[in-house]
Parts: sequence; C-alpha cells; structure tokens
Amino acid sequence: MTVQRTLEVWKLGLVKYLDALKLQEKLMSDRKIGKVSDLVLSLQHHPTYTLGKRKTYHNLLIPESDLKSLGAELHYTERGGDITFHGPRQAVLYPIFSLREIGFGARKYVEGLESVMIEVASMHGVKARPGDKGETGVWVRDKKIGAIGVRISSGITCHGLAFNIDPDLGWYENIVPCGLEGKGVTSLKREVPGELPSDDVIHHQLIQCLARTFQFSNLQTKQDVPIL
Repeated sequence: MTVQRTLEVWKLGLVKYLDALKLQEKLMSDRKIGKVSDLVLSLQHHPTYTLGKRKTYHNLLIPESDLKSLGAELHYTERGGDITFHGPRQAVLYPIFSLREIGFGARKYVEGLESVMIEVASMHGVKARPGDKGETGVWVRDKKIGAIGVRISSGITCHGLAFNIDPDLGWYENIVPCGLEGKGVTSLKREVPGELPSDDVIHHQLIQCLARTFQFSNLQTKQDVPIL
C-alpha cells in the first residue's frame, strides 16, 4: 500500500537571514523529536553573504567592514559549500526533512535538490545541468543559476537551495561565488527572452517539484507564520 505523505509548506516572504537561521535550528530540533513533520520554508532574503563551515573568508573580495555601507550582512553557518549570496528575487527553499523517513541518503538528497532546480528551469525553456566534478549547484552553460548548501544532523536536513529568478547580479562581484574562480552567475530572467511569471509562481513551481522529487503526495500551506 502506498503511503500518503504530506509536506507542510511555510511561506515566509522576505526574511532576515539570521531570523531564518534561528527558525531552522528550532525546527530541526523539533523534527528530531517528532514535534513537527517534514516541512519546507519558502522565502527570500535581504542582501546577505553566507560562509559555510569551511569558513573560506578569502573568497569575500571586499573588507567585511564595507558590507554595512552597501546594505548587506555577512553570516557564518554550519552548512556545506562555500561563500554565496542571498537577496531579493532569489527563491530560497529550506527543507526540514527526515532523510530516514523519505528514504534518501545524503548524496541522493543533494542530487534531488539539483533536479528540482533543473526541472523548474526547463519549465521556462532553459536547459540547466548539475555541476561538473568539483562544481556544486546547477548551471546554465558555464554560469551558475542555482546554489546548494545543506546541513544534515541525526538524519535531519536544514539549509537547502537558492534559485536565481532575477536578483541583482552585481552583488556577486564582491565574492568568488561558491569558491569557483573564473565562473559566472546567471538568473532565470537573463536566460528567458520573454516575460516571467511572478516570483510567487516560481516559488510554487519549486515547491511542487520538491514534493514530487521526494515523493510527497500532498501539500499543506501555511502563510503569515510568525518568525521567532
């Protein structure tokens, strides 16, 4: 008998990075003890640079002291991956999943996140691909359109994916994106000659693809969820 599994979707809108980080930490702890079921946070961030657990500070190309005047923040995290940027018009999904319950190992989980962004890009006529060896995320030719950085603790996931809809790509000039020298960054808007649907529609497309990829049969959406 097929198990009917529900994915809870928290639509949070534009959220400060640190607020989302604290929320993920709480939900990760709650998921470990079964207080919440599998869920995904769907949001966008104010301009923020984040470093992964390897702390590759050298890939920030400007002094940290200059960031405030630019209107950006820098945060250190325990996710995998290198330095990246988050900002408005970039769709972010943070799945809080029990990998044991969905039957995915770590590598297969990351590949699933890649396939979600590749599928959404294809919906808009854009041919995207996983990175070559040593390249994380999702690419259109030699330019990155989607980043992945995850943390897994006791089989529970947090952090996730960031898909460029139409962010200001000038922000990436201040970093070596994901630590990959000589590689460019792109967005769905750059790759699609016509009009795009609203950001909300693209967020929903990502969520639907996420649900299919990880075999959730139902979606239950929460809006206006209070941030801790």
